[in-house]
Amino acid sequence: MVNGTQKKSTVLTNAADRPADARSAAGVDGCRAGWLAVRLAAGNGAAESVIYPDWAALVRGLADVARICVDMPIGLADHGPRPCDRAARAILPRARKSSVFAPPRRYMLGLAYDGVRQAARARGDAGLSIQAFNIMPKIAELDSALRPADQGWVLETHPELAFHHLNAGNALPRKADRTGRAARRTLLAAAGLPGIDALLAAHPRAQAKPDDVLDAGVCALVARDSLHGRARRVPDGPPERDSRGLRMEIWY
Repeated sequence: MVNGTQKKSTVLTNAADRPADARSAAGVDGCRAGWLAVRLAAGNGAAESVIYPDWAALVRGLADVARICVDMPIGLADHGPRPCDRAARAILPRARKSSVFAPPRRYMLGLAYDGVRQAARARGDAGLSIQAFNIMPKIAELDSALRPADQGWVLETHPELAFHHLNAGNALPRKADRTGRAARRTLLAAAGLPGIDALLAAHPRAQAKPDDVLDAGVCALVARDSLHGRARRVPDGPPERDSRGLRMEIWY
């Protein structure tokens, strides 16, 4: 296991530039210290965990990875909900539906919370949950970095949807509970994520919480499965695109 920050000189942002033989995959989640990546090596599937201070550093550090799945919205609506979020909530059991909260609309980026509420009211739009507002800086960071061509490399994932799929569609306890974390750890091990305990111990809680590691881990499995055509996506049909041409879709 590796923890720390990696830097590489090559920055590849276009999916067409990916190395042809790269089969490694990575799952990414936002954390207190930046972005936590769990990387699965090509071949033996060995796992390592790295925290990057910002998205640009992550792009450098994961430049040779074939697929990245990130627990962060990609593609932002100009008004109203995203269809992919509605589709994801429809799959989850009642107790877990609230884990899929609506991301900010693009006009909300950079506004204070009161400004978000006022702007939404003026447009006749829905407001924004405090959970979504708290991660809005990371949403904005990712949104400013990605182009439509990058979505061959970087895909949006939702951990609760992925865990629900790993659990054969059966309801899981809350992630915040010890039993919920233990159940998710067991699912990751059964699905082939090696060295989970070492990954969980790799970073101080001041940098990344255990939940961040579990979420990044299941995102890594979705990234791996997507390379082999085993991942699923909502919506089932062609996804809508936002005003910048980004597909609004969630893989699991």
